[in-house]
Amino acid sequence: MARKSLIARERKRERMVAKYAELREQLKKEGKWEELDKLPRNSSSVRLHNRCRLTGRPKGYMRMFGISRVAFRRMALNGKIPGVTKASW
Repeated sequence: MARKSLIARERKRERMVAKYAELREQLKKEGKWEELDKLPRNSSSVRLHNRCRLTGRPKGYMRMFGISRVAFRRMALNGKIPGVTKASW
């Protein structure tokens, strides 16, 4: 499990991106680059990093489910993800 501070930092970035999204879009459209530079750095969507919603793991992230491959495998084997079964042939 990732450190709680890293998970909290990522959540804070997500909130900040959502808060400034409309303003950033407007400033870009108008070409006001100086004002855009004055906004907080973490308000840019580029600074977001995909993390597992359950464990906070930064690597092995599966976009379709929003969790890491480790958490996905554990949940799939326990039957907690509908429609996913272990392959056997």
